[in-house]
Parts: sequence; structure tokens; C-alpha cells
Amino acid sequence: MSWLENGWQVFGVEPDVSAWVEDVRGPAIATSRDPALRAAWLRHGGTWFVGVDALGNDEAGRVGAGPAFGGAAYRAASEVTAVTQLHLAQISITFPGYPLRDADGSEAAHRFRRRRDAAHLDGLLPVGPEKRRHLREPHAWILGIALTEAEAEAAPLVVWEGSHRVVRVAFKQAFRGIAPKVWGDVDVTEIYKATRATVFETCARREVPLQVGETVLLHRMVIHGVAPWADGAEADPEGRAIAYFRPCFGDPADWLSCP
Repeated sequence: MSWLENGWQVFGVEPDVSAWVEDVRGPAIATSRDPALRAAWLRHGGTWFVGVDALGNDEAGRVGAGPAFGGAAYRAASEVTAVTQLHLAQISITFPGYPLRDADGSEAAHRFRRRRDAAHLDGLLPVGPEKRRHLREPHAWILGIALTEAEAEAAPLVVWEGSHRVVRVAFKQAFRGIAPKVWGDVDVTEIYKATRATVFETCARREVPLQVGETVLLHRMVIHGVAPWADGAEADPEGRAIAYFRPCFGDPADWLSCP
């Protein structure tokens, strides 16, 4: 199964990835205990540490004097997109009970998170008081690495298989005749909502649990989310922790033109 064909692919444990996980696991978990980062990123009644840009790695994925990040998934992604430079990794950690409802969160948003796994497309950021969606981060690819052990029902990643093809068709239409340099100024809220609804109707929902050292490579246009933590599901005391790399294209035109 190819990530280009289906929109996602899991890669097995490899020695170089395992060495990287062993090196960064401690610093990664520590981010969720840092008071400032907890204040910034703890969501949903304390059941999800979002951890955007939380890992202090360099452009090769190193933390301090540790090993560079590598592996088959990274090679596959970089060979297709020519994007190799890494940003600060997101450290996403879910805990038992996810998702609880935040006091300032709407019932509709909480219901969508529980029933539809908070399905979304990375890179479409909410802008302004009405949170209209704009393509402000044209990611090249999304790569997640499991840092802790967790049972399959403990808030696994969810993907809608083949949804990247539906998204590509929709956004080619949305950006038709518009210069790529101003794509980020285009309000794509309505077409995004309509496209996501089509995905729910036409694409298979797949849960993607990962074990320590496994990696999952997602196509940048695949709709994905996180399933609720099932009652009784177990994980390491630190929760289900996944490090995500999501580097962006230098030229936003590549977001549509690249495979």
C-alpha cells in the first residue's frame, strides 16, 4: 500500500528511527510537563497536549547532540517532494478520557470531535474572529513517529483513505486563475466544508494505531483526525505520544502540483 495511492502508509520499526525515538522521548515527554507549554497547549479538559513546535530539534531532527532523523518514510517523502529540511516537531500527546469538553468550547465543536474525530486538513488555519479558513501553511508531507506504547483503542490517528484525491480536485477549482503567492488570502471555508462532507460520504475511515518506533506517512491533502480514547484502553503513563513533522513547501504552487 502506497501513501501516494491511499493517502497514508505505516512503516515498520527501523534501527535509525528507534535510536532517534530513544534519544528524543525524554525531552518530548518533558514538554507536556513544562508549565508554560502546558498553559499554551493543554486542551479538552486536560486530555490533549497539542504541542505545536514543542520539540527543540534542528533542521535535521537532532535534539542536542543526538542522532539525525531518518528512515524509509522520511526518504520516501523527501524523494517525492524534494523537501528535506525539518521544522520544530509537534509533540501530540493524548490522555485517557480524550476528548473532554473545554469550558469555553461549543457543544457542536465537541460533538464533531467525538463523532467525526475532529477531522481536518492540515495547513488551513482559522483566521479572524469568525475563524475563516485560509491555506497559510502549504505542507509538503506529514510524518508521525510513535514515542510511547498504547493500545489500539487509546485515541489512535484516523485517516479517510483516498481523501487526498478529493481534496486536490476541490482545491484546483478553488484556486483556478489565482496566483499561488496569494492563495493564503483566499477564504476557502465553504469549499473546505463541502469537500470534507464529500469525503465522509465517499472515503473509508481507517484507524491507524502505532507502536513505539513505527512511523506513519500522510499525504499533505489527506483528511485525518484522532479517535476518542475508548473506555478501558491502556497506554504508557505518559499517554499516547506522537511526534509530527510537517515541513512546508517554499513555493505554495507545489502544494497542488507535486504528487
